[in-house]
Amino acid sequence: MAVVDAPPVTSLRPPAVLERPRTALASPAPAATTRTRDRFVDAVRTFGTLSVLTVHWLMPEATWDGMDLRIGNALGHGAAWVLTWVLQVLPLLFFAAGASAAFRAARHPAGGLARAWPRVVAGRVRALAVPVLAFVGTWVAAALLLPVLGVPDDAVAQAARIAPQLLWFLAVDVMLFALAPALLAAYRRWGRAFVAGVIALPLAVDLLRFAAGADRLAWANLVAVWAVPYVLGIAYALARRTGASVRRGVLWAGLGAGLAGLVALVSLGPYPPSMIGMPGDAISNLGPPTAPVVALALAQVCAVLLLRERLLAWTAAGRGAAALAWVGARSMTLYLWHLTAMFVVVGVVLVGAGSQLPSSWSLEWWLSRPGWFGAFALVLGGLVAVFGRFEGSRGARPERGPRAALVENRRA
Repeated sequence: MAVVDAPPVTSLRPPAVLERPRTALASPAPAATTRTRDRFVDAVRTFGTLSVLTVHWLMPEATWDGMDLRIGNALGHGAAWVLTWVLQVLPLLFFAAGASAAFRAARHPAGGLARAWPRVVAGRVRALAVPVLAFVGTWVAAALLLPVLGVPDDAVAQAARIAPQLLWFLAVDVMLFALAPALLAAYRRWGRAFVAGVIALPLAVDLLRFAAGADRLAWANLVAVWAVPYVLGIAYALARRTGASVRRGVLWAGLGAGLAGLVALVSLGPYPPSMIGMPGDAISNLGPPTAPVVALALAQVCAVLLLRERLLAWTAAGRGAAALAWVGARSMTLYLWHLTAMFVVVGVVLVGAGSQLPSSWSLEWWLSRPGWFGAFALVLGGLVAVFGRFEGSRGARPERGPRAALVENRRA
């Protein structure tokens, strides 16, 4: 969880053109700002983490005939793609990551940021390396030992192939974190024009991809698309620090534009409606990400900003505050191990017990979701108990004071 400097106001526009709050209490001078936790960013991160678990735990569709394991996707049926517009919230995780990076950078004097940032990035990499190495090492050992213990080779191979795919998010997060000072400086200098350029870049990449057949260029969007919510997070953080505000009408317009763009792109363009890759689709909107994800990012960021006060109220005390604290302290572990928990449960049912999964979207499937989710959560809880200790490790000399908050938004 990140400790950040933040007066309680929101914006996506550069400080020079934002409205000033009407009351003195709403806009303390930056020098007078106390160090507090930006609970809204924490809430967005927590919601994003839980949504990632939910969307993945809805996916299992597999059959086992004693020889071959056939894997599908339960969200690939009928209108299930609609759920991906709500639960595919990686844009929100990158938004939270951008905000945390901007808050982190703001702790350094302007002249010293360029010199200090490589050390900060190195600290981030060290902090990520400990839980990631524990994850990779465990899966390497499992891939070698499970077949010896009688687990079918095909089942082990497919699980070992899918589980590490989660790591792409961490790689992109580190790249954007390394670029944060440059993105921050560009936003401060060009403001809304820079945001427009960041949004236009992945759209141009897709245009070249489909119009000119430059398929390899599409992988540039692995960074360019996620830079969009990341920069919006930077804009939010700067607005919070300067006490600027944004009209709700602007956010409603952004939400409408994002949804309209998303509908237009999947209706008129070459894109499938699902925001995650589906078996049988000619292209995936996630690997590499595409223009519809940019539209989704704009809509989701505007939506959570419109809900900011409600999120703050829900997480101020009680169950909301408890969920925020619990997930925030374990988000990396939850992210890395939630698929493993799912594989364990599905594997025991299919291979161990010789049973079959309910037919996707049948009445039995719906009625069994609480039981399956409970089983996934139970196994994940055990994995968190074992591997959560690695998330607490910083991999090197511990940071003190403000630097103790170095590991921020390493989720997905």
